[in-house]
Amino acid sequence: MAADVTHGEHPGLTVDVGLGPLSLADVLAVAREGAAVRLTDRAVAAIERARQAVEALGASSTPTYGISTGFGALANRRIPPEMRQQLQASLIRSHAAGAGQPVEREVVRALMLLRLSTLATGHTGIRLETAQALAGLLNAGITPVVPEFGSLGCSGDLAPLAHCALVLLGEGEAHDAEGVRRPAADLLREAGLEPVVLEAKEGLALINGTDGMLGMLLLALQDLGQLLRCADVAAAMSVEGLLGTDRVFAADLQRLRPHPGQALSAANIAVLLDGSPIVASHRGPDDPNVQDAYSLRCAPQVHGAARDTVDHVRRVAERELAAAVDNPVVLHDGRVESNGNFHGAPLGYVLDFLAIAVADVASMSERRTDRFLDRARSSGLPAFLAGDPGVDSGHMIAQYTQAALVSELKRLAVPASVDSIPSSAMQEDHVSMGWSAARKLRRSLDALRTVLAVEILTAARGIDLRAPLEPAAGTGAVVSLLREYVEGPGPDRPMSPEIGLVTDLVASGAVVAAVDSVLPTPLQ
Repeated sequence: MAADVTHGEHPGLTVDVGLGPLSLADVLAVAREGAAVRLTDRAVAAIERARQAVEALGASSTPTYGISTGFGALANRRIPPEMRQQLQASLIRSHAAGAGQPVEREVVRALMLLRLSTLATGHTGIRLETAQALAGLLNAGITPVVPEFGSLGCSGDLAPLAHCALVLLGEGEAHDAEGVRRPAADLLREAGLEPVVLEAKEGLALINGTDGMLGMLLLALQDLGQLLRCADVAAAMSVEGLLGTDRVFAADLQRLRPHPGQALSAANIAVLLDGSPIVASHRGPDDPNVQDAYSLRCAPQVHGAARDTVDHVRRVAERELAAAVDNPVVLHDGRVESNGNFHGAPLGYVLDFLAIAVADVASMSERRTDRFLDRARSSGLPAFLAGDPGVDSGHMIAQYTQAALVSELKRLAVPASVDSIPSSAMQEDHVSMGWSAARKLRRSLDALRTVLAVEILTAARGIDLRAPLEPAAGTGAVVSLLREYVEGPGPDRPMSPEIGLVTDLVASGAVVAAVDSVLPTPLQ
């Protein structure tokens, strides 16, 4: 029988924890959809087996780190049995030292789920009732308040996880299922959950993991996959609106450089432009453009490289999902050993790698937007796509906003993982800064959404100005979607609301869905 977890925001949606590594879909279901969690029989057995080993070591005269000793630079002090509950509670209280604004609910739910997954492996020595209590928080929709700053990405995400563990003790603050910030003790009482009294090793087991970094990485993989499809849509609209050619996206040309992401991106752009009357209107020997600019012609190479980066990062994330990150760990033979698996370097590197790819995709998008606004490069469109150039400024300042975001993205692409500040009296003398890499990647994705929205908004106006020529079915579906929310070409009006509306359409997936609704197969 699975462990009893009875509370749930969405009782019909349950993720089993302990059958093996979680999937991305599992994490998304719990983090974003409020799914319940359930510890499997296998997890219960593994947890209880490891706990027996911890209790045996606790009764031994041999000191064992984290069980009968202090922590970090204080590991040489032996702690008598009567003080070990205080030791574990003090660990949580002292490490709940974050600062700044609370991180997002989906991030906290993801990191709690991933910590529960490690507990379910039977390598941490946690008690079953403590693991069940963590599951109870998730199922009751109780989300601990986790400040943004505090993790160095080594010894795990100590401060963020400590703020979660503090709520298990009935201390600190959390958000309820409606998002209201309240005392943790009140929320536990209303949910029928008892505060936990931690025993030997449990404080470490609750906080010594890379779960925050991994959670944000998994959420980013989902978001960036959708945004790269949207980037292909934006590029196709720009090629069409700028009277570019579709010949460069042919499959036989792409096969000459067999990167898989490049092939996918080129195929997306080709199918989006298939049957375009605008493209057909200038195809052939009379086409004045011998070659399109790089931002049009090389879109598959850049978008494809970003896709291949995502594939590499996904493999790293899958390995981390299969990991049991704690220190010390309980091995199957009952040994408890110290290790360095909590170091966040594997995650920090790929989080930074994604931020580089995001910045480059955005940079190319901005260059395509800028071409629409320059009469010398827009193939006959009015300056700045203005209704009455000189009186009206059109999309001039929308490109400024895009350029500001791209500049910010370049700063965010500077790696966090090359930095290290020693801590804990030089015991922890090299840290990963992986949490910082994850936080800036989230900001990067927010900026990319808006950059793509500005390009799509601008390209749609450029396509409208090619009338009476019609766009292709795929690109035309996006123009039609936009016109449900924003007007077409005309006199100047405030651009900020329109940028916000289109950013929301990008973020929700509506742009890609509009394309998929008219194409023979969905974008890849």
